[in-house]
Amino acid sequence: MRMQSLEHVLSRIRKASGEIGRRVRVMEVCGTHTHVIARAGLKPLVRDEVALVSGPGCPVCVTAQRDIEKMLLLARRPGVTVATFGDMVRVPGINSSLERARAEGADVRVVYSARDALELARSDPSGEVVFLAVGFETTAPGVASVALEAAESGTANFSLLVSHKRIVPAMAAVLDGRVALDGFLTPGHVSVIIGSGAYEPLVREYGVPCVATGFEPCDVLEGLAMLLEIVAEHRAESVIQYTRAVTPGGNARARDIMMRVFETADAEWRGLGVIPGSGLRLREEFRKLDAEERFSLPEVPPTEIEGCACGEVLKGLLDPAHCPLFGNRCTPESPVGPCMVSSEGSCAATYRYG
Repeated sequence: MRMQSLEHVLSRIRKASGEIGRRVRVMEVCGTHTHVIARAGLKPLVRDEVALVSGPGCPVCVTAQRDIEKMLLLARRPGVTVATFGDMVRVPGINSSLERARAEGADVRVVYSARDALELARSDPSGEVVFLAVGFETTAPGVASVALEAAESGTANFSLLVSHKRIVPAMAAVLDGRVALDGFLTPGHVSVIIGSGAYEPLVREYGVPCVATGFEPCDVLEGLAMLLEIVAEHRAESVIQYTRAVTPGGNARARDIMMRVFETADAEWRGLGVIPGSGLRLREEFRKLDAEERFSLPEVPPTEIEGCACGEVLKGLLDPAHCPLFGNRCTPESPVGPCMVSSEGSCAATYRYG
């Protein structure tokens, strides 16, 4: 950002703040936004005008502990290869992690996409390959297209452990909790798929504006300026800062593929509990790809890691630095909870960038 542009955007923020007459509280939902804000040192620039709060936008972090334990159960099954994104490998379970299970002999592979996992299955038909399908509407369409390909090609040794989440119900759950917010910076990548229009029911019901925002520091500051100007004018609407990628209608083709394979379902979130309609599950015609059913996984009781405050951080109720474990028992080298593990986790961002 050129200095003149920086000063111009900051002047918009200060002007709108003066009209509001108080410090506003804004949640950046996306974990990538959290890291951009921390890495670029944006909080000090707007400290007097905006209190920035991290939200439940890190897919690894919001994965329920019960789902982590199911992943570990699968990794311990003889003849099963677990394929996952890199961050998931180090997420702590109650007594282990995929990283530790791999060191003890489990076949755990880090892949870049569900398609890589499908190719693993095709390369060795004698073993079972399970892809851990986590993420929001950003990754779900890609996973759905691979599921379609696996079903159509008859790849019998490939399955999915599905833990996909939908972001708008989680935002509503945050507002239904104890967090007072003036607005959201909504995630750019998710918004590319669902469109800015997906947030309009939330805006109407709660009167809280949303700005779909890009991932450069200048994007975040402009998103804040737009949000504060809306608040100053006593309006509530869903608008787009990230106009180079986001449209009101989003990507209808990606959503069609996603909903051809998946259907909405209740889902458990770390810290937020079970949120109605906030998850995705395989439709009946694709249920043969469901690893939970294929391997008859036992029911895992509700459980949490003792002392970990990641759930409170995800709800915007606790600043990571105020957690008693932060920087002591819990560090990126020895994480207690997923918020310190993931590249999108707010604890990791706070620890790395202060």
